[in-house]
Amino acid sequence: MGNQAAESPAMNQQQQQLGRQQPNPWAGNNANTLLVVATLITTLSYQIGTSLPGGYWQETKMQDGKELYRAGDPIMRDLQYARYWVFMVASWAGFVSSTLMTLSLLVGIAVDSWQVRWSFLVAYSSLFLTFAVSGNRTKLPLDILLWAGSLAFFWAVIYFRPEHRAYIVRVLRFFNPATTSTD
Repeated sequence: MGNQAAESPAMNQQQQQLGRQQPNPWAGNNANTLLVVATLITTLSYQIGTSLPGGYWQETKMQDGKELYRAGDPIMRDLQYARYWVFMVASWAGFVSSTLMTLSLLVGIAVDSWQVRWSFLVAYSSLFLTFAVSGNRTKLPLDILLWAGSLAFFWAVIYFRPEHRAYIVRVLRFFNPATTSTD
């Protein structure tokens, strides 16, 4: 038994030298941990979708016999229509994808399956998008651009193997020499 423990690092080094790929660290996540994360994202997405930024109109307002807004309607929808729909679509995408991830994990689908990975990616990035568009002092195209960048970042973290991530960092440092160390 003690001999196996001593051989294990040597065998790992041998496998790396033979070009065998190491398992993806995403697969090391425990299904129970991801289940908790999925449940929290589902809860948060539900809460975000029911408590809109800006709140709701408290009374109906009429002007010249025409209804300007109705009590109970979202203020964001009436004042920032495009931002409201981006917010709602992101909220619903997060809710549906986190629910899908929860159900996938509960029925025993593997943690490293594309279903679990994509549902996590969509759920997590949609939370970022709902947060970004909830503020009204930013430009909507910039919010969507930041979300696309976060989506690419989350995708890279989940899908690339550690050796690929190290290569990407080296390439980025090549294009920006100020970030390289002088040792």
